[in-house]
Amino acid sequence: MKKIMSFLILGCICGCVKEEAIPVVVDFEFEVFNDDFSVPVQIVFFNRTQGAEDYEWRFEGGSPSRSVNRNPGVIQYESQGTYEIELIGSNQDGSRDSKLIEIRIDEPVVIDFEINNLVDNFSPAVYTFTNTSTGATTYSWTFDEGTPPTSSERDPGEVVFVNPGEHQVMLEVSNGRETYDLQKTVTVAPLLLSDFGYQPAFEDDDYQVPVRIQFENNSISATSFQWSFTGAATSTTNDENPEIIFTDPGIQTITLTSSNGKDSKTTEKTIEVFANTNLRTFTDVRLGINTAHTSNTIGSFFSIADRETYTNNEINNEIGKTIDLVFFGLNEEFTRNRFVSPDRLSETTFEPLQNPKNTVFINSQELCNCIASLSAQEFDALQNDARLRDLTIEETPGGLQSFDNVEAPRVVLFQTQEGKKGAIKIKQFVRDGQNSYIIVDIKVQKESTNL
Repeated sequence: MKKIMSFLILGCICGCVKEEAIPVVVDFEFEVFNDDFSVPVQIVFFNRTQGAEDYEWRFEGGSPSRSVNRNPGVIQYESQGTYEIELIGSNQDGSRDSKLIEIRIDEPVVIDFEINNLVDNFSPAVYTFTNTSTGATTYSWTFDEGTPPTSSERDPGEVVFVNPGEHQVMLEVSNGRETYDLQKTVTVAPLLLSDFGYQPAFEDDDYQVPVRIQFENNSISATSFQWSFTGAATSTTNDENPEIIFTDPGIQTITLTSSNGKDSKTTEKTIEVFANTNLRTFTDVRLGINTAHTSNTIGSFFSIADRETYTNNEINNEIGKTIDLVFFGLNEEFTRNRFVSPDRLSETTFEPLQNPKNTVFINSQELCNCIASLSAQEFDALQNDARLRDLTIEETPGGLQSFDNVEAPRVVLFQTQEGKKGAIKIKQFVRDGQNSYIIVDIKVQKESTNL
């Protein structure tokens, strides 16, 4: 009886229990690689759904576009736009749920701009900027020392820079989620400056008329030039670096006006030009004895045109053609000394020159037995070539005689192959063994007056 009652009670309990379906709650999260929403975009999805056994993903515009996996892996988007993403979850109990979201994929943000200089970069310099950026929706410009200093326009229009030097231009762009910046430099030329230097021609360094002068334009930020000269063969020119011949003695004025289309500056300088004495002077010239010359310590060969003394190893065929004066000192005792014509070196221990000049010398005025004479005092008094012009310089056996160092100063007269007359004043005999030498001053006509 008791067993029968137990079965009846159990049957009642079991008959009252109902089977309940498990609910599906769909949810998911996602992460954008590098937080970069500009195409190409890669997104990984994390399924947080509960109660589902089957899944269906739909990725509008994505690749792949659908998946039935619980976690679909990485989905890639190649085109800009707003796309739907939907996940549907279900189970065998018939429960079903879904979640739908939208995601915005942005156009790639590319930042760049072009700098356009209007007219030139002289102060005040005007620039415009062409914005070639793509994918951005807002713009922020900053112009270092510019007017205006900032702008939020896509293309900011004209910007003026006054101060010389480099100025930074910064552009910052954004699409609302990403921000990029780019910096470039504009350069404003230095302020206009007018200035010049000058250098006389080699043969005109005594500034005696006519004197040829090369001008060097040192102006800054200039594009055009206006020169004016007093006392010159050319009074005005627009050349940048003119060469001018001054013909009138006196203090001459040079004026340079430099311009660049926006500004002009003027500078003025003076040059003193002297009357032509037709006399060139060389002072403290050292001429070595024969051993000093051949050992290349102190040269014995002098070129009036080059204004140089040459040692043995410096003589070549071209230089040899220019030699006017050759000093031959026999020894350090200065017992026998004379100046020798370059075409008569066979009378010395020197090597002969190719195509040598002929120079007439009077080494010993006291033995010359000729009318030409010039004392040391008269040499010092020479201010022009008048005295030299009156001399008749002839070669005589007595005049070619050697001299010693007993008399100092001593004056040696000469006439070059071109007919230029001159005088050498031997001021000092310096004993230094095989490197002994004499110190001389030379005065010679710049141009011959008797040929």
